[in-house]
Amino acid sequence: MLHLFKHKENIPTKIPQHIAFICDGNRRWAEKRGLPPLMGHKAGISNFENLVNWFMKKGVSTITFFIFSTENWNRSKEEIDFLMELFYTEMKKNLKNALEKNLRYKVIGSRDRLPKKLANICDKLEKESAENTEGTVVFALNYGGQDEIVRAVNKAIDNGEHVDKDTFETFLDTGDLLPIDLMVRTSNENRISNFLLWKLAYAELLFVPEHWPDLIKSEKLWKHILEEYTRRDRRFGGGKKLNYAGKK
Repeated sequence: MLHLFKHKENIPTKIPQHIAFICDGNRRWAEKRGLPPLMGHKAGISNFENLVNWFMKKGVSTITFFIFSTENWNRSKEEIDFLMELFYTEMKKNLKNALEKNLRYKVIGSRDRLPKKLANICDKLEKESAENTEGTVVFALNYGGQDEIVRAVNKAIDNGEHVDKDTFETFLDTGDLLPIDLMVRTSNENRISNFLLWKLAYAELLFVPEHWPDLIKSEKLWKHILEEYTRRDRRFGGGKKLNYAGKK
């Protein structure tokens, strides 16, 4: 079900409705400061709610965070266990934020490999915030873009029907989400890394040098993100009109 969002005041004329973040560089941030690498992950969620609330007040209606990919299971058991416990604690915290701020939360990706208590809190977070209308926050957890598409294809096959672009979307984890207007990746990594392949079809891409724990705390960088978006000319396959001489 698509959600309608209340009008928000003082919105600039050109605001991305859906921003997606690839939250990269937590370990590098920690190592640069002589801290244990896992402390970078903790720093990466330390200002999460303030970032969400700031962008929502500016008029963004959906924010997606890529927090754990299907490929991240290749990391050490120590790091995976730390992250799963961190995610569980954060989801519990976000349940409170969802109710206080009237935000809808959604967790995309397969839950097959998640610890049971984490999968359960994801279910609870989604269920209890499903009717909230001030905006949508999405966690991509055990998520891969190719995996999402393959699972959607199999759902369509099991449903026994041919699909077009619109009906196929209904089988995706992200089917009821807005298309992504702007994807931001931190830490000087210039790839999309199997992230939201379907929804990124016409997204603007922004790669920044700061590590994620620096970006999540910096209102100056948040402003830069929105300012950069206003400078983009989104054509969606079209082009600028030419005069009779063939000049722009």
